[in-house]
Amino acid sequence: MTDKKQINNLTGKCLVSAPNLDAEPFVKSVIYICSHSQSGAMGFMINKRIKEFSFADLACHMPIDFSRPITPIDLYQGGPLDKVRGFVLHSTDYLREDSLAPGGGIAISSSMEILTDIAFGAGPKENLIALGYANWAPEQLEQEIVNNQWFVAPASPELIFRTKDEEKWQTAISSIGIDLSRFCLNCGRA
Repeated sequence: MTDKKQINNLTGKCLVSAPNLDAEPFVKSVIYICSHSQSGAMGFMINKRIKEFSFADLACHMPIDFSRPITPIDLYQGGPLDKVRGFVLHSTDYLREDSLAPGGGIAISSSMEILTDIAFGAGPKENLIALGYANWAPEQLEQEIVNNQWFVAPASPELIFRTKDEEKWQTAISSIGIDLSRFCLNCGRA
């Protein structure tokens, strides 16, 4: 059992939902944590692609010059909060003043400039555009980890940008040595 005091700063790591977590939209989710402190935590789901609309649909509402074709880009459901706000997780080959680089070759930006650069192929080499985010109050995430709702896994550009969405959850679970065939979904507490 994990003790809340043993949970260090999770910035730059991934949360992986436990197999028995059935709260939507977090079922089988992988969340990149961009900020974790005594004030709470914030992160973005990296494996839930939005199918209802595309980046081109979003770009129609942005001040982007359409005289050039826009690169087809997938959008991701970043989390249940502020679903109209966009964030870009990206490789560190593209850093601007507003970029946050928690480490491990991953950065986060949210400017219109990065979206425009991505639209026309001038942005970061690797990127994932998330609409919305997940947020936890002070000590909420720590308690959820203690309650076995989340596992902590290492984050990497390989997992975030190069692993197929439908494989990210299993890949993250496997990276921390959990064998799901031995996992009890209906455990009790003494």
